[in-house]
Amino acid sequence: MANRRYEIEFKTMIVELLESGRSVREVSAEYDIDDSLIRKWRKSYRENKGSFSIIKDMTPQEIEIKNLKKQLREVTEEREILKKAISIFSKSDQ
Repeated sequence: MANRRYEIEFKTMIVELLESGRSVREVSAEYDIDDSLIRKWRKSYRENKGSFSIIKDMTPQEIEIKNLKKQLREVTEEREILKKAISIFSKSDQ
């Protein structure tokens, strides 16, 4: 299985399915996620009192840096997509 990154909302949904009575094995099979990862999410969720967020422990500067890095990644990705689109359209014009 490839390394995947899961959004906090997705992890929360999975844990809530477990809390509603579904088994780890059942959820694992349905969403194609390893059992041990789901158990890890459930443990983390419980330890953080119903949250995966680590933002509570971050300073305002760390939060800002985190947000700026995310924004930079998104803008860089958008720029790369636009470069490819320009390349495709300029070839078709010739």
